[in-house]
Amino acid sequence: MKKSTRKVVRLTKGEKLLYTLGVLCFIFTLVIRVFSSASIGNLKMDIEKISYKIENQEKKNQSLVMQVNELTSYENLSGVLKEMGLAYNNENIIVIK
Repeated sequence: MKKSTRKVVRLTKGEKLLYTLGVLCFIFTLVIRVFSSASIGNLKMDIEKISYKIENQEKKNQSLVMQVNELTSYENLSGVLKEMGLAYNNENIIVIK
């Protein structure tokens, strides 16, 4: 009967260092990916909030433009002029844009 001989594989200091650095780099990459994904998600939520505010402000602006157009209409002007006892003279009206 032969005795079985086992070969013991020993790692050198350099190999241990390389394996350790590889594992640390892998873990570091995973951590960075998780944090960057979270920050991208937060940025997307902020963008959605800002776009919602912009849409609301555009609706308000459109409503105000409509009110200005109603107030500057000929019918409204003639009514105000008659209340004040004035005459409508188209040559004296200045439109500012």
